[in-house]
Amino acid sequence: MIRKLATGLTLAALMGGAAFAETIEVKMLNVGSDGERMVFEPAFVQAAPGDTIKFIPTDRGHNAELNDGMFPQGAEQFEGRINEELEITFDVEGVYGVICKPHFSMGMVMTIAVGDVETPADFLAGRVPRNAKARFEEQLGNL
Repeated sequence: MIRKLATGLTLAALMGGAAFAETIEVKMLNVGSDGERMVFEPAFVQAAPGDTIKFIPTDRGHNAELNDGMFPQGAEQFEGRINEELEITFDVEGVYGVICKPHFSMGMVMTIAVGDVETPADFLAGRVPRNAKARFEEQLGNL
């Protein structure tokens, strides 16, 4: 009896961090609730390390992927397929720039901040279309 209790307490302690991890749903939409076209909703997510983001293609024709150079060192690149539901667990703290590749030039982007972080100085340094850059700048105002 004591052995089972000790084993249970040990497992609970080891899994304690996972018990508090959150799954956050992000919809990929043609039109957002505010009337904005081609959006991730929400467009900005503040997550804790270990949280999972679930990208849901609510409207067809979208994907979610990390934009080149817009994620912290040590984080793993991901690229979802068109119309694919995708779940990604974010373990590395930092700022992530997510795009919908077919609608990137139209500004279909989102920002994920994992942990207590600030915007990296070079976050918008690469080639970013004007509409996407404007939305990223607006989202980064949440940090």
